Amino acid sequence: MAMVCLSDFEAHAKKYLPKIAWDFFAAGADDCSTRDENILAYKRIRFRPRMLRDVSLMDIRTKLLGTEISFPVGIAPTGFHQLAWPDGEKSTARAAAATNTCYIASTYSTCTLEEISAAAPGGLRWFQLYIHRNRAVSQQLVQRAEALGFQGLVLTADLPYTGKRRDDVRNGFRLPPHMKLKNLEGAFEVCKMNLLDPSVTWNDIYWLRSLTNLPIIIKGILTKEDAELAVRHGVQGIIVSNHGGRQLDGGPATIDALVEVVEAVQGRVEVYLDGGIRKGSDVLKALALGAKCVFIGRPALWGLAYK
Repeated sequence: MAMVCLSDFEAHAKKYLPKIAWDFFAAGADDCSTRDENILAYKRIRFRPRMLRDVSLMDIRTKLLGTEISFPVGIAPTGFHQLAWPDGEKSTARAAAATNTCYIASTYSTCTLEEISAAAPGGLRWFQLYIHRNRAVSQQLVQRAEALGFQGLVLTADLPYTGKRRDDVRNGFRLPPHMKLKNLEGAFEVCKMNLLDPSVTWNDIYWLRSLTNLPIIIKGILTKEDAELAVRHGVQGIIVSNHGGRQLDGGPATIDALVEVVEAVQGRVEVYLDGGIRKGSDVLKALALGAKCVFIGRPALWGLAYK
């Protein structure tokens, strides 16, 4: 079958991935209402099209914190890419570099930061960080990423505890024995997510600033109040995100939260968005409502599953 749109890749991934892997990638928290709302919210937004404007020349390039990318779609941080394809995050990094866009590598990668860097040495890469109770582990990861040429640090703010994803509980989800969380080997037992630090606060932005010269982007903001706090604490970017609906069920769709975040920051920092992007028209809606760029998560995993 010809692969025409992202839903074709999704259908292929669902058909060919092992059920436990598909369920992990597809999961939302609790009833999955926020996961589904991320997509449905776009369908309620209507364009107000204008006609007879010269569109013979189009340029969809943009810049992320000063670095040019070829189009305003990057790859969001997601874990465990080897569940979808043997080369895992190395393939993801190569694809992002080939299309000249940004790839945000996850703390929970199944390839090391060194392997990801070597796979696409010229690519624009940011590193996504979860802060663990063992702060030395997080400090070492940040400093490794900077030394390897990663150009941004993305702090995920919406995971003090892991969301309740029912299929993962039913399946007893664990990584297969031959896969490892490569960046955390030796730090603690794989998949003990409760070792995340639930005491993280805004003041930890200052701690991160003391560790690195990388720009800090905070991911997981959904309200104007938190957007204002992010600016006040000196971040360079905000990703409006609800973790793909995997964390707190009952929160807003990200496209619905975008407007108040954009209004709150008033251009002082760059604002990006993830969650529910499935079509070019979705990207356009996000840009029209103030996002500088969008990031896609699950669709990149479906692409891996399709080769």
